Amino acid sequence: MKTRFTEMVGVEHPIMQGGMMWVGRAEMAAAVSNAGGLGTLTALTFPTPDALRAEIDRCRTMTDKPFAVNLTILPSVTPPPYAEYRKAIIDSGVKVVETAGSKPQEHVDDFKGYGLQVIHKCTSVRHAKSAERMGVDAISIDGFECAGHPGEDDVPGLVLIPAAADVVTIPMLASGGFGDGRGLLAALALGADGINMGTRFCATREAPIHDAVKQLLIDNDERATHLIFRKFHNTGRVAKTPVSDQVIEISARDDAAFSDIQPLVSGAKGRVAVETGDLAAGLIWAGQIQGLIRDIPSCKELLERIMSDAKAISTRLAALNSH
Repeated sequence: MKTRFTEMVGVEHPIMQGGMMWVGRAEMAAAVSNAGGLGTLTALTFPTPDALRAEIDRCRTMTDKPFAVNLTILPSVTPPPYAEYRKAIIDSGVKVVETAGSKPQEHVDDFKGYGLQVIHKCTSVRHAKSAERMGVDAISIDGFECAGHPGEDDVPGLVLIPAAADVVTIPMLASGGFGDGRGLLAALALGADGINMGTRFCATREAPIHDAVKQLLIDNDERATHLIFRKFHNTGRVAKTPVSDQVIEISARDDAAFSDIQPLVSGAKGRVAVETGDLAAGLIWAGQIQGLIRDIPSCKELLERIMSDAKAISTRLAALNSH
């Protein structure tokens, strides 16, 4: 299936793996790329720019296909050395980078200056237009169904994707709520050039995540997420777990401050949960697509199934026109 996205990055299937903290490691990215999609390493999963360099080298020993690196720029009391991570990505000869977060202009300019292709993650039409003006090569538009940070507008993909497609001229990936062939075909029908999947890739054999967490994604239905940090204008969608239940309960108090929930939501604790399977240790970030996850295939099996299902549906729809 050829789309503007597959042509741009040189992959077989119009499917990208989202940048996910603690999950975007070499074994994950390489498995997706080897299966014909675009795998993604998550830069800030690695404690230093040199550790990221080493992981990029490790990924290259596992795949000879294109893969991307995600660099997410988040407001922080002690921000990581973004410029050094950026330099590590450029020096390593990576050709595609996914940027996300606030004020990415300096990063985009630098990446573009070295000839990298930049895909910027957006949660609204206005941000998509501003990313296009900024000179990015493609955008990933993230609907309200997504895991992570859906923004504060609460516009689901069914409206957000075509609304963005109407005003953006560069290639666009649809993100949030995608996990099967129906979703891929729907995204293409709505005007996207492919899909970006995060949560669905967490429930694959190669994902560097504990089996208990993969099982949680299967057991949970589409209602089993919480929107946290809403009160603090930094909304995040996570799986329903004892920890996120507690975060919601504390946040509901009239006098709640972010410091009250901070010990529960630290990234380090989320890492413990993902790696040990202790669901009481920290947050598990997951989207509403949980309701459509029923097995743990290999990345190759998953992508083959998505593509064959999309083609079968496409054929069935074409047959409707012939009557």
